[in-house]
Amino acid sequence: GILDFQERGFKTSVGPVFNKSFSEVNCMQCGQCINVCPVGALCEKEEIHEVIQALNDPTKHVVVQTAPAVRASLSEEFGNPIGTRVTGKMVASLRRIGFDRVYDTNYAADLTIMEEGTEFLHRVAEKGTLPMITSCSPGWVRYLEFEYPDLIPHLSTCKSPHMMFGAILKSYYAKTKGIDPKDVVVVSIMPCIAKKSEKVREENKVNGLQDVDHVLTTRELGRLIKIYGIDFNNLPDEDYDHDMFGEYSGAGVIFGVTGGVMEAALRTVAVKLTGEELTDVNFYGVRGVEGVKEATLNLAGMEVKVAVAHSMSLAKPLLDEIRAGTSPYAFIEIMGCPGGCINGGGQSIVNASVRNALGVNFMKLRAKTLYDEDISMPHRQSHKNTQIQALYDNFLHEPCGHRSHELLHTHYTQKPRFK
Repeated sequence: GILDFQERGFKTSVGPVFNKSFSEVNCMQCGQCINVCPVGALCEKEEIHEVIQALNDPTKHVVVQTAPAVRASLSEEFGNPIGTRVTGKMVASLRRIGFDRVYDTNYAADLTIMEEGTEFLHRVAEKGTLPMITSCSPGWVRYLEFEYPDLIPHLSTCKSPHMMFGAILKSYYAKTKGIDPKDVVVVSIMPCIAKKSEKVREENKVNGLQDVDHVLTTRELGRLIKIYGIDFNNLPDEDYDHDMFGEYSGAGVIFGVTGGVMEAALRTVAVKLTGEELTDVNFYGVRGVEGVKEATLNLAGMEVKVAVAHSMSLAKPLLDEIRAGTSPYAFIEIMGCPGGCINGGGQSIVNASVRNALGVNFMKLRAKTLYDEDISMPHRQSHKNTQIQALYDNFLHEPCGHRSHELLHTHYTQKPRFK
């Protein structure tokens, strides 16, 4: 890891290894150092004040979206057991804070699968660069840009779900509602510190505008709710706004756990390749928070090997194989944080005493929250989302088409270690 104890005895301090500065170490800006800092001295760069300013500005239309992993952790900020799902109370609190629209990033996760799945199929058909690697974890993307820049062509060009949603909100949504895109303020509630740097990447801007204006972590949302004096645990459950983007599938929900992006993609890619519906949409081989997961699938007579890794220590051997030209895989999912987004650097902190008292991996408890929601959904495949279908019919026209590439895709370049 980045952090370590320096010196001994009364001179002991916590900092980057060998007393180096962050500019000299492999900082991914993932925020895991905050989760494990033994003295609790680290925190994210807060954007609560900026969000409150936007909410108080009558000229701004402020839209909030929440990532799937947030619902699996926010309850802990209010004293509830790990793994308690509080989606309805979270939505209710956001409305009381004053957001003009409250949407679920799961909708955009379905959109991401349509784009990413199509991109993978194009690469296979056109003998493009394989294996293709997922790009929705910005900490992982940053790591690749400074440690493995020669592998950039393997990255999917898809933006992450919340960035895609921001692009749609400032284009299709703004036009439909008759709002100037400059007056649409997009706030993302994320489990991830790296999303804060992702939103300001020049490569992601459309017509000079950021897709997303502010990112709050799960912890920041907890503080924001308390600032407004909201009795969170006694709120009635409310649902997301459904006017244009309220529908989502179970595939979108499981984006928040390691293996979820791969499983969501396979649920759609398998159908597109074979032209036949799946009798079972569960891909258990890519699930789990222990180690690298591998699976071999037979799709339309083609053998497809896939792999899933979370944390850079697990991803590095896969990347070294690609660099050496010996990788057997066609598709790889990589998440920067152990366990995926459910254990992101912006999630509620679980201290060591609680972890030890649980007797079970807390990441599994959070993951169960998302898998349970997936099972309960009427549709569990992204391509069955009727509002996504309408978005393509009315605006985007086709996955990976011209408009999609303008709004939903990006590019990558070699980066210095710290900027």
